[in-house]
Amino acid sequence: MSPRRTGSRRRFAAANASGSQSENIRKHRPDYSLVLYMTLLLALGAVTVYAISPGITAAQGLNENFYSSKQLISIGLGIVAFIVASTMNLKTWRKLETPLLVAAIVVALAVRLFGDPVNGAYRWLEVGGMSFQAAELIKITLVVWLAGYLTRRKMEQKLNHPDTFKMLGIISGITLFVVAGLQSDLGSAAVMLGIIGFMSLIAGLSFKKIAVAGLVAIVLVGLFIAVSPYRRDRVSTFLNPTADCKDEGYQACQALITVGSGGMFGKGLGRSVQAYGYLPEAANDSIFAIVAEKYGFLGTSIMIGIFVALFRKIKIVAENAPNDYARLLVGGILAWLSIQMIINVGAMIGLLPLKGITLPFVSYGGTSIIFVMAAMGIVFHISKYTIAGQRESSREYGRQEKAKSTRIVRRRWGEA
Repeated sequence: MSPRRTGSRRRFAAANASGSQSENIRKHRPDYSLVLYMTLLLALGAVTVYAISPGITAAQGLNENFYSSKQLISIGLGIVAFIVASTMNLKTWRKLETPLLVAAIVVALAVRLFGDPVNGAYRWLEVGGMSFQAAELIKITLVVWLAGYLTRRKMEQKLNHPDTFKMLGIISGITLFVVAGLQSDLGSAAVMLGIIGFMSLIAGLSFKKIAVAGLVAIVLVGLFIAVSPYRRDRVSTFLNPTADCKDEGYQACQALITVGSGGMFGKGLGRSVQAYGYLPEAANDSIFAIVAEKYGFLGTSIMIGIFVALFRKIKIVAENAPNDYARLLVGGILAWLSIQMIINVGAMIGLLPLKGITLPFVSYGGTSIIFVMAAMGIVFHISKYTIAGQRESSREYGRQEKAKSTRIVRRRWGEA
């Protein structure tokens, strides 16, 4: 390759990555294993929803393929979102910080003003016959905005300045007020607080200050629970799920029954019982329990293994990201998907209170699938860029030349 062509390629990569350290950025083949793991989870979710669609539509008087067909449409839209996000460079995302923030605020207010409450929660807005969940837009907006803000503070050498912590405190407070307060969605609020804390940590903020902020957040979440009879009942059910299986503890009890009935190898794809009117929200919030019933302990173990493999790949992309902005974007997405998965699975097996959030890629739900696939498009795009020398030092990217071992000393995910 000629020096002119090499120089042009590096200048293109530097412009696309848009951040500090850009002078040594290389562009290479993206990590297609991200697509593989995502596809496996989407396929598992689509097959499971298809199998239980007749059961959950029987009592609603709908076509038996109603849920499965809408799931396929959502996956199709998600694929479009993934492709679009994977072709957008990071400069574009930085320009979208403010528009996304405005859109998230408008949608959040619209849900409260014009949305219909479901079980006392204002989470959905009907748009063109489809339900739109505001929390999913807020999550990706939070990741994009925080990545830009923390990168700017770091470049200004004001990352640990008191004003930075004040701003993060304001953002956390607004998140609790809007999502947990106005929308009554404490589960999504917990995910967002986790995103804020995790991104702050990998950006380089003081761990002690983050820990203090975390304690304050826990106290505030406790207050939100204390002032809401509905949430107090959820906590009581979590502490003793079998105390009232006919009323407040019904979903928790049915989830445990569903998980336990699968045994080691499951009942089989077409032999679900709990989806026929017994387990609430079988296609979305409770999908893990249905997976356990159909595929058993072995099937759920394989699914969790795929999640872990996907998260490990995302972590590697973050470690090898070309600049701080890219690293924070990927780290925020990792926090989002992993925390949400842990909360969903933990609630179904009785380790956490029921929170009403979806299992990424697997649960039925158009808004969730579209936005998590858009987030994966960002990760896939960033996986094409690394600092010169980093790719060769990682066995995860395959096709490297064998060379002398290169030791990359990283502090908090690649920070030198």
